[in-house]
This record gives sequence, structure tokens and C-alpha cells, in this order.
Amino acid sequence: MLIAGFPAGAWGTNCYLVAPAAGEECVIIDPGHQATAGVEEAVAKHRLKPVAVVLTHGHIDHVASVVPVCGAHDVPAWIHPEDRYMMSDPEKALGRSIGQQLMGELTVGEPDDVHELTDGARLSLAGLELTVAHAPGHTRGSVTFGMPEQADIPPVFFSGDLLFAGSIGRTDLPGGDSAEILRSLARVCLPLDDSTVVLSGHGPQTTIGRERATNPFLREVAAGHGADDITAPRRGM
Repeated sequence: MLIAGFPAGAWGTNCYLVAPAAGEECVIIDPGHQATAGVEEAVAKHRLKPVAVVLTHGHIDHVASVVPVCGAHDVPAWIHPEDRYMMSDPEKALGRSIGQQLMGELTVGEPDDVHELTDGARLSLAGLELTVAHAPGHTRGSVTFGMPEQADIPPVFFSGDLLFAGSIGRTDLPGGDSAEILRSLARVCLPLDDSTVVLSGHGPQTTIGRERATNPFLREVAAGHGADDITAPRRGM
């Protein structure tokens, strides 16, 4: 399996291109702010053919390049229905103070073909199997994508802004909910095998085992504590 990832734009949002191997079809995950050039470089370098864009949530740092990327390759985008409005209205999604700063810089809107994600869905794209888990808390429509273990490759978990190395997503933007994100961590992350590789929306890769042992949020969730018991900083837009 091939996973080509790079941080893009002002927020260093991780964009991933995933394919069974070089020279084959691929799925693009979260082409965000200023990600278009990086996507095209990875497509050319690995001789890939994009067949879909899938989005972990609707914040502009994860979706800003969806329209040009989908248009260039004539592919659909997949997003949870509760975050779909964010592609066209980032100001509403981020709050007026942040959204107004971006509106003069970005051209927003939906690509021509949009499909909606549902909890538990299994997407068969580019020869890959992606399992969707609805994981609200950072946004109402946040999702994660899981890929099963393959031969000598451990399971892979694209966590978006749910789980980071050492932290979790912020919950102070519209649609965020501290109690909800902890419930999502418990329901979506805790059952995963320790060997699962976590590829998040920001920062370096990690594993579920490492986060279970060191991440203050995941440790407290595992211990049954609530949001009021955790004071560690959070990350993401």
C-alpha cells in the first residue's frame, strides 16, 4: 500500500493520497488550504489516478482545495451531511472573527459531485476499503476513516481532528462539544488495536498504543473521566 502525505497551507493540515501501490488509482483525504500543488506533485511522482476525495470534516483548512482538485480529476467528494454546508460557508463554520479573515483569500463552494457519508459505511474506492465512523465533537459532522490490517501492514486510522499525537481537536468553534468529543474518543478510538497507525489532520503520525499510554485525553477517557477533569491543551483550527 502507498500512503503519500504532506502538510499544506497556513495551518499545516495533513493531506493524504492513498493507493494500493504506485501507478494505480488513489483516494485523496483532506485537500485543504494550498494543497493543490502538493496533490499534483504526488499524483505525478507516484503515477496515480485519483478517483475520489474524502473529507474528515468541513473546516476550511481541510476542504479549501476540494473544488480545484475534484475539478482537475473529475472526481466526487465525500463528506458527512452535517458538515456539508461548511464548504460553501466557512464563516458560519468557524465563527465570524476567523471566517472574515479568510473570505477575501479563498474561493469557496462545492464541487460538482458530492456524496454524503454515514456512520459505519464501507467505501470501496481505488481498490481500498475505508470504514467510516461518525465522530462528532470537533464538528458535528466529523468522521474518521479506518483501513484494516493487510499482510504485514498494520491497521491504519485517518483520525482527522479527532485525535492527534498527544492531544485532540479543539471544541470552541461552532459545532464543537467537549463532552461529545470525549464520547467519540471512547467509542471510536478505544476499541482499536494498539498497533493501529494513526494519521491525523495535523502533526506527526502515532499509534493507538502510544496514545493510549501517553495522551492525557485518551487516558482519562479510558479511566471513565469527563471533560471537566482534563485540562491539557487541544490542537487544530
